[in-house]
Amino acid sequence: MQHVEQIACDEKPLAYIIRAEMRPAKTTFVTPPEFKQQVGFIVYPAGGAIQRHDHRPLVRHLVGTSEVLVVQNGRCEIDIYNDNRQLVATRELRRGDIMLMVGGGHGFRMLEDTVFLEIKQGPYTGEAEKQRF
Repeated sequence: MQHVEQIACDEKPLAYIIRAEMRPAKTTFVTPPEFKQQVGFIVYPAGGAIQRHDHRPLVRHLVGTSEVLVVQNGRCEIDIYNDNRQLVATRELRRGDIMLMVGGGHGFRMLEDTVFLEIKQGPYTGEAEKQRF
């Protein structure tokens, strides 16, 4: 089973699905550095440490909203659409799977009671951000 699947249309990335079984032995980012949302696994040995730090206040200009969902519990299907709202792929997501949307659109059907942890850029401006189709 492939642990990271990139779903694209016409070479434009739409989504990354990272399966719960992924356990890298070293620090591994699944997204390229130019993406507006970075997703990766940071690996440290026992006894390792992260030196205390803060983050400098940088001004960034972002267009669009990328979104990360972690399936905390349950099972669902995700439909992934291109920018023309055409269905590109359908995948099942299970507990522990991670989905990163970087383009296009998406919709879900719950196969079981499902709980997502959602991570996206803010500030959230409400339903006006979404275009339903």
